[in-house]
Amino acid sequence: MKRKLRMGMVGGGRGAFIGGVHRRAAALDGGIDLVAGAFSSEPKKSKLSGKDLFIDPKRVYGSYKEMAKKEAALPANERIDFVTIVVQNYLHFEVAKTFLEAGFNVICDKPVTLDLSQARELRKIIKKTKKVFALTHNYTGYPMVKLAREMVEKGNLGEIIKVVCEYPQGYAITALTGEDKAIANWRANPKIAGISNCMGDIGTHAENLVHYITGLEIDKLCADLSVNIPGRTLDDDGNVLVRFKGGAKGIIYASQVSNGDENDLNIRVYGTKQSLEWHQEDPNELIVKDARVPRQIYRRGNDYVKGAAAANTRIPFGHPEGFIEAFANVYNAAAIAIHDELAGKFPRKSGYDFPDIRDGIIGMAFIETVVKSSKAKEKWIKFPRIS
Repeated sequence: MKRKLRMGMVGGGRGAFIGGVHRRAAALDGGIDLVAGAFSSEPKKSKLSGKDLFIDPKRVYGSYKEMAKKEAALPANERIDFVTIVVQNYLHFEVAKTFLEAGFNVICDKPVTLDLSQARELRKIIKKTKKVFALTHNYTGYPMVKLAREMVEKGNLGEIIKVVCEYPQGYAITALTGEDKAIANWRANPKIAGISNCMGDIGTHAENLVHYITGLEIDKLCADLSVNIPGRTLDDDGNVLVRFKGGAKGIIYASQVSNGDENDLNIRVYGTKQSLEWHQEDPNELIVKDARVPRQIYRRGNDYVKGAAAANTRIPFGHPEGFIEAFANVYNAAAIAIHDELAGKFPRKSGYDFPDIRDGIIGMAFIETVVKSSKAKEKWIKFPRIS
């Protein structure tokens, strides 16, 4: 099918950071056009947001239910091909369900739902509707993350012994010290965000990065969550010990009160032959280490970088690529699946390179098991079975 995909969006209106990120990522390579949306639960704000984005006023809706119904009623050559969901966590399930059952493919921001039971129910709906569902764990889109994954798959690291993944942020330190009482965060509200703030928001990114690169499945974990900010009930810092199936051990740490850190997601994978290290704030480099020889640094865009890393690189070496480009790579991978679905060829036997509903279920299981462990006297908790 040689045309652009038509995209709709739910959420992401005026003042929403993540909506703008999704729109820029989707538009980056010229294969997707935003043509419709319900950009806010407030109809007036939705209309104003649509005007900001130069969307046809007839395709700017006052609610997601109105949008799904009216878009489905349009001729096939006019209606949206997929919808992007960038609303608050508690709405993810209902919005995704509405559009899937109306016949639309879905790209959804993480975490996938409010809780694990909703995630499992959503998987049933996805299987029944046979539509594409992509989850935007955007860090999987970085070229050097893909190179790391390829090295693990090829056996370059040998047997994986240990994995350490950290996601420290320090933006909330002033709320902790009382210097800035105006910091508001809907993710700290359990009715909106779910049972976890820090681990639910950024800890799931760390877990997903570990799974994407190594393929390791969690067997048991032991967690310690903290609430440091006065007046909050949900965690703003957490430390998790992990035992993986097969014997590897791991540490996953996420924090919003790590004073001075910005967005320092990083991962270290230690194997018997080699080890890998990658930092999100310096994403164009992958460090390969071995106690027996000097360490090597692989840099994005060079001829020696092949495979998926090269395929997801846009510009030559020496010109940094970053956050939006990684996000765009997730969109491009999902777009391949959506084109296949529209052509009646979905899914491919070879699969697709984007996070899906299984990744979402693992993420929700991670959140629930971490919270359960942190509250329990018996700290080591068995991870739920993920089929």
